[in-house]
Amino acid sequence: MSLPLTETDALPPSPPLAGPEWRISDQPVAYPEAVAAMEERVAAIRAGTAPELVWLLEHPPLYTAGTSAKAEDLLDHGRFPVFQTGRGGQYTYHGPGQRVAYVMLDLMKRGPDVHRYVTNLEEWIIRTLALFNIKGERRCGRVGIWVDKQPYGGLPGQEDKIGAIGVRVRRGVTFHGISLNVDPDLGHFGGIVPCGITQFGVTSMHALGYLVSLHEVDAAMRDSWYGVFETPDATPTEMCAR
Repeated sequence: MSLPLTETDALPPSPPLAGPEWRISDQPVAYPEAVAAMEERVAAIRAGTAPELVWLLEHPPLYTAGTSAKAEDLLDHGRFPVFQTGRGGQYTYHGPGQRVAYVMLDLMKRGPDVHRYVTNLEEWIIRTLALFNIKGERRCGRVGIWVDKQPYGGLPGQEDKIGAIGVRVRRGVTFHGISLNVDPDLGHFGGIVPCGITQFGVTSMHALGYLVSLHEVDAAMRDSWYGVFETPDATPTEMCAR
């Protein structure tokens, strides 16, 4: 199975730096189709017949259940299709207005430290948000990227999640990746307990007042990538703010 992409879907040529192939799908991609395409690409990377890939896309509305998902955290069984997936994490929502980035990298070449890889994914989201003057932060014991809502009109102590991470590694090659809430329907997160966390909410760039397009976010993600993944000994921002 080939990736559901065309030449017109490709992002502009990469800067003259080492790095993966970049692709973007301009129509929502069905989840089973995306997983099958990732698995095929992972096998090809491991076999040395295809380069690494960062694939940017949207999904139609759906829920996914990671390897740690609890049945009771699916609150609305009939709202959207639910897909069991081999990535880490719990339940999450995917849908239009959310930028999903599936990242297929060869850790046998880049270094086998999966914890460092996840830290780099976090850093990638943080630096992307910073280009729009949004402060994304890590939180101790909570996977993903969070926003302190007080500077954006929220109450003191109010924190919402803006970016999620769920990864899998097969024979040293990564797949699945991250999702960043640009302008999804946040009400759809109400059908689950997002990532198993009940005491905090979910936000988006638009909800914070930054009315950016997916195209603008894609460009920022690409700009941020090289300083994190292609720069030796890149220094992350504060590892755990609270």
